[in-house]
Amino acid sequence: MIKLKYLPKSVISFLFFSAFLFILTSCGSTRKLVYFQEGTNRIDSLPLLDPYIPSIQKGDVLSVQVTSLNQQATAYFNPHSSIASSMDNSVSGGSSVTVPKDLGYLVSPEGTIELPLVGKINVLGLTTYQAGEKIKKELSEYLKEPTVNVRNMNFRISVLGEVTKPTMLSIYNEQITLTQALSLAGDITVFGRRDNVMLIREVNGKRTFNRINLGNRDLFASSFYYLRPNDVVYVEPSKAKGTTVDRAFQVLPLILSVASITVFFLLR
Repeated sequence: MIKLKYLPKSVISFLFFSAFLFILTSCGSTRKLVYFQEGTNRIDSLPLLDPYIPSIQKGDVLSVQVTSLNQQATAYFNPHSSIASSMDNSVSGGSSVTVPKDLGYLVSPEGTIELPLVGKINVLGLTTYQAGEKIKKELSEYLKEPTVNVRNMNFRISVLGEVTKPTMLSIYNEQITLTQALSLAGDITVFGRRDNVMLIREVNGKRTFNRINLGNRDLFASSFYYLRPNDVVYVEPSKAKGTTVDRAFQVLPLILSVASITVFFLLR
């Protein structure tokens, strides 16, 4: 074990000064890492928002699953599922090809989808539940007690930037909040800015860029709390990340220099 009394005073002073400087520059405020602090109006409760319910838009891909008492007749109205099944069977066991389980119906520029025998059905602006009820009414002419389940396969959210696992999320229940999306991405890293998260959203043919402060509990009353299809959540890196990287390059030569000086005096 190296004893400090064997080292020159100048080396000891240099070591203590270097350690003090490193600790001083490494300290940061943990308050910046805390979510949902007091809101601007300093209240301890907020009214619950009504869940966001998306409507079907042009270019969406809808999964339409039909069931009825007659399974043989029902299969005729589920062509995409049978096609996907046949494609899946034709793929060799060693292949890395991913076959979709439901190819879905593309909503046309006119806002319609086309079902076998039934023909075109306008679903533009409807919720998936309303679309299912409309399709069910049309199928009642051909099937006995049909049940229709419609899902929007285009409901995807991207989470990028300073999160543990940048990812694209497919939302099958058509409801997700900003906090849930960040949780699924592994949360924001210590180097991410919680006070300036960017939410990129398409509204009325325009792409909007919105800034959100996660340290403020007013988020729960915001229109950005519930995410919408094609939303992009971007977490900006803080200055601390750049400083940490720069400091690593600065401190490493310093440590090597101190080690070299120490070894030099010990071997004299």
